[in-house]
Amino acid sequence: MTQDRTDALPAAALPATARHDGQLSDAQVTVAVAALSMLAEPTRLRLLWALRDGELGVSALAQAADCSPTAASQHLAKMRMTGLVDQRAEGRARIYRLTGGHVQRLLTEVLAHADHTVSGAPHHG
Repeated sequence: MTQDRTDALPAAALPATARHDGQLSDAQVTVAVAALSMLAEPTRLRLLWALRDGELGVSALAQAADCSPTAASQHLAKMRMTGLVDQRAEGRARIYRLTGGHVQRLLTEVLAHADHTVSGAPHHG
């Protein structure tokens, strides 16, 4: 008998809202695709990476991503709508942060994968 793919994963690795049969819901797929599409743009990926260690304002983020503050603000608004970043007001300034550990781990994993591919280091499980 073959083992179901989801049986090989620890329970903590499975989405809590996965259906009982282990399949993803349409809503989960829609949200995941939206989040991943935000990562598929170089400036947005750089903005998210700059936020990995904590909160930053638009000017610092624009400098880190090598773009204008206007471009950074537009990208950040899109990422806020997809739930990747949060903002808070500090006077007239807007301060951004990643929405949580899931986003940070996603960034870390995708960039570790990229590093292994670019460097030729073997991928590991």
